[in-house]
Amino acid sequence: MATRLGLGLPQMKQYDLGRDVPDVARAAERTGYESLWVFERALFPDPATQGLYGIEGLPWPESYRGVAEPLVTLTLAAAATERARLGSSVLIAPLHVPFQLAKTLATLDAVSGGRVVAGLGTGWSFDEFAAAAVRPFEERGQVLDEVIEVCRAVWGPDPVVYDGRLTKIASAAVGPKPARPIPILLAASTPKARRRLVDKADGWLPVGLGAEQLAAQWRELQDFAAERGRTEPLQTVLRTNAQYSPKAYDGADRRPFQGNVTQIVEDLAAHAEVGLDEILLDLQSSVRDAEELKDVAAEVYTAARAAGV
Repeated sequence: MATRLGLGLPQMKQYDLGRDVPDVARAAERTGYESLWVFERALFPDPATQGLYGIEGLPWPESYRGVAEPLVTLTLAAAATERARLGSSVLIAPLHVPFQLAKTLATLDAVSGGRVVAGLGTGWSFDEFAAAAVRPFEERGQVLDEVIEVCRAVWGPDPVVYDGRLTKIASAAVGPKPARPIPILLAASTPKARRRLVDKADGWLPVGLGAEQLAAQWRELQDFAAERGRTEPLQTVLRTNAQYSPKAYDGADRRPFQGNVTQIVEDLAAHAEVGLDEILLDLQSSVRDAEELKDVAAEVYTAARAAGV
C-alpha cells in the first residue's frame, strides 16, 4: 500500500494568506495529496534570546517572521476542500487554554466532516512561553497532559465532567462534538515524552532527518509500546521540512529533502521504506510564492507516485 502524502499549507510572510491558503489547499487536493498541514510559531524574537529549537547559536530562519496562526489557516483550508485531512504538526499545546483548544478542534472537525488530526507538542521557545503560555515553561509537560485529558473529556459524551489544575468542568453539555474521534498525535523525542505518547496518544509525529535514524527511532518506539502493553497500533505521520532548489544540490553536506525534485523524491522513497503511514512534505519556506508552491508540490507528487512512494 502506498504511503499517504500530505502538504504543508502556506503560512509564511511571502504569501497572501486569504487568497493563497484556499488556492493551495484546493490545488493540493486536486493533485492527490491526502492531507493538509500547519505548524505553530507564535512569534519571532528580535534580537534572538535563544537558539532555534533551544540549540545555542542556531539562528532562527527569517521565514519564521510572521507565521500565520495555525487553526485560522486550517479553517481557511477546510472551507476550500472536501476530502483532505486537516492536521497540525505541531500545535504548541501549552500556549493554548485547554478547554478552548478542545472546543475549537471539535468545531473544526464537525464543520469539516471529520477531517482533523490534532498533532501536539510541548514547545521549546522561552519567548513564546513568556508571551502566551498558560503556565510557566517548566510545567509544559503537565499542561500537555491536561490538554490531552480535556480534549478527550470535551469530545466525549455529555455531561462533561473534569477536575484538573487549569480546567474545572463541574457538569456541562459541551458542543458541537467532533464528527468522529479526533486522533491525537505527539512529537516525542525524550523518554518521558515517549511514555506520554504510548500511554495517552494515538500516534507519533517524527521529523525526517535521515531514513536510518528514523528507522531506529521507529523500532525503539514500537519496542517501548510493546513493553508498556500497548496493543493499539500507533498512527504515524513524518514531517519533512524540504529545502527545494531548481538545480540539484551537489554538496557533500546535503541534508535530507534538500535539492531538486529528483533528490526530494529519492529521500521520500528512502523514508517511505521505514513503513510509516504518511509523509508530510512542507515546501513553503523555499519557494517564492503560491504559484511555485503549487507547481513544485504537483511535480513532487507525480514523481513520487511514479517512483512507487
